[in-house]
Amino acid sequence: MGNDRRLPRSIWALGLVSLLMDISSEMIHSLLPVFLIGVLGASAASVGLIEGIGEATASISKLFSGWLSDRLGRRKALTLIGYGLGALSKPLFALAPAVGWVLAARFSDRIGKGIRGAPRDALIGDLVRPELRGAAYGLRQSLDTVGAFAGPLLAMALMALFNDDFRLVFWFAVIPGVAAVAVLALAVHEPPSGRVDGAARPPLHWSEIRQVGTRFWGVVGVGAVLTLARFSEAFLILRAQGVGLPLALVPAVLVVMNIVYAGTAYPMGRLSDRIDRRTLLAAGFVVLLLADLVLAVAPDLWLVMLGVALWGLHMGMTQGLLAAFIADAAPAALRGTAFGIFHLVTGIALLLASLGAGILWELVGPPATFLVGAAITALGLTGAVGLGRVRNS
Repeated sequence: MGNDRRLPRSIWALGLVSLLMDISSEMIHSLLPVFLIGVLGASAASVGLIEGIGEATASISKLFSGWLSDRLGRRKALTLIGYGLGALSKPLFALAPAVGWVLAARFSDRIGKGIRGAPRDALIGDLVRPELRGAAYGLRQSLDTVGAFAGPLLAMALMALFNDDFRLVFWFAVIPGVAAVAVLALAVHEPPSGRVDGAARPPLHWSEIRQVGTRFWGVVGVGAVLTLARFSEAFLILRAQGVGLPLALVPAVLVVMNIVYAGTAYPMGRLSDRIDRRTLLAAGFVVLLLADLVLAVAPDLWLVMLGVALWGLHMGMTQGLLAAFIADAAPAALRGTAFGIFHLVTGIALLLASLGAGILWELVGPPATFLVGAAITALGLTGAVGLGRVRNS
């Protein structure tokens, strides 16, 4: 029975791929808000726009790549293309002379994320039995998040070593991105094809949408509300800088958030395989509410970092859990499409949330940004509690 609880090696390999690519991405992302505002002269609203467009682009791409992976029954190839494009986009950040270049680089990077996201998530669902899905998604999310705090740590060390040379740090970020592609190509093995027979139809044919079931749409709705409440982490960085965090230590915000995130995602995933997942999801909403309230009123760096840690805890409690909910709710033959729909809806929500956060930040101030997030979280909590009572149709 012990062997039956082991996750396949390809799941661990996919986690390592995520870890390496997140090191690459977060070396850049942890410095990007300050680089945009301090070096390129962008506004806070521009930061919100760039972050929102980037994530919305990824989500739209996931819709079509997820559908295509269902049609082809070949998820690894699309995943490889997506990670490859992500690695190739990294030099654009180092070369950027103006905000427009950063927007183009972010757009290209997120297209790659979009192409790989839904096929990879569906591939995990294909590789493990239902009773191990919480653990599998939690493990991938946890390893991904180890990369998300290792990247900022490495960025801080390189900024100190090279006298705050943003562009040189961005060049170093290319290396783990290339390594991620190599691990994916060599170490991840796809299960036998799950191709849906028949002639290809347009994406999101109505008969396919109806097949994903009522419970799936409930998960999508809850995920969208949670995303509206959880805007880009760029605003956590700006909040910490606003209470006196030195420039060289700016990546520490994402380090703290992601240490908590990485340390909780896998245990929470395993726990969700044993208890009611709805309970954990509702608890994640409560933690986000507390994080928003702390960040809204925090007068100093210590309380801001407490809010950041709570933010990371809520991520660990919810992100892998939502993926397991989607894998449970969707038919196996439509799993890629289902993940694509989910990521599209939540990506649009993130675009709206990041734009709104940037506008609130400039017109009213940082506290208002987080208080509005808290209000949306409180509204979404009722949906999370009711999710378990919706039956799959």
